[in-house]
Amino acid sequence: MLLTIGDFARASGLSAKALRRYDETGLLPPARVDPYTGYRYYTRDQVEQARLVRWLRRIGMPLADTGRVCALYATDTAGAARAVRAYWAEVEAQTAARRDLAASLAERIGGTTDMTTTSAFSGGLRFVAAVRLDRGLVRTVQQDAAHAGPHLLAVADGYGPDGERASAAAVTALASLAAPRERAGDALNALEDGVRDANRRVAGADADAPGDRVSGLDAVSGSGTTLTAALLTGTRLTLAHVGDSRAYLLRGGVLAPLTRDHTVVQALVDAGELDPAEAAERPDRAVLLKALDGGDAAPEPDFGMREVRAGDRVLLCTDGVSAVVPAEEITRALRAGGGAEAAADAVVEAARGRGGPDNVACVVGDVVAG
Repeated sequence: MLLTIGDFARASGLSAKALRRYDETGLLPPARVDPYTGYRYYTRDQVEQARLVRWLRRIGMPLADTGRVCALYATDTAGAARAVRAYWAEVEAQTAARRDLAASLAERIGGTTDMTTTSAFSGGLRFVAAVRLDRGLVRTVQQDAAHAGPHLLAVADGYGPDGERASAAAVTALASLAAPRERAGDALNALEDGVRDANRRVAGADADAPGDRVSGLDAVSGSGTTLTAALLTGTRLTLAHVGDSRAYLLRGGVLAPLTRDHTVVQALVDAGELDPAEAAERPDRAVLLKALDGGDAAPEPDFGMREVRAGDRVLLCTDGVSAVVPAEEITRALRAGGGAEAAADAVVEAARGRGGPDNVACVVGDVVAG
């Protein structure tokens, strides 16, 4: 027996308006549509699926992810459960990042600094920095890019046929932030504008050829890049991060990560579905949830703020380092004697010592009194 849309709405808890929308998007099509009246009819077997959709939407899951979970639920309930846990772990991670950002913003708003008029480059600290790019021992082309200046560090890891151009375009977009000049707005606004500009420039570098990595859970056509940037303003380090390149802070010989990977594997780790020790061995560890691919809307970066002081050492690197060199080995490389140049050389050598399977972009910035 078929149910009218009204009866089905009452049985499932979804409104008729929502049912029409889910039909249009292909998420919950009716069993039959009258060819003359256009009335939608559903079966009782669809009620359970509709209720699942309702609960997934209640936790804020986007339509595309809801569709994937429902498709999994039909054949693999355990897989559907893992997908829900991975989604919620991602939500909690984003919430934690926003909580830290909110605390920094509240501190800044409540202080003596006016967020709307501050020079993005005022203050007494700067970087003494070194850049290293290495093709590695396996790859035939270099698709990573990097920039270092007295106030800005950035790395990008390109992918796809035009990955080299994509990463270079992204870094170039941010390079103008490195000039020590007055700039309207604060560091957060500057970095946000820089990421949007980077995404626009990546669009121009995209040759619309099939890519070899993915963004979200669907294959991306063309090319794209990760992007991680650190802007030093006064005594505050402001970070913008998209993808799986990383930023670290070495203070007192202790290494602390400043970013979180936007990857499917990291989401599984956050959801408790994967042991961190197993993550490095996964063949899909480079599958991205976020990247700059030149789409109409740039993905929302993770933003963060961190107080720094003279004597700190900042490392930005692509996954040619972080995916193959253990954290303790990165720490040893950064703690080795010498300045930023020697530390950058040591990081690259550590990656090569692990087989150099990928391109490397590495930036080491020592925080010094300006």
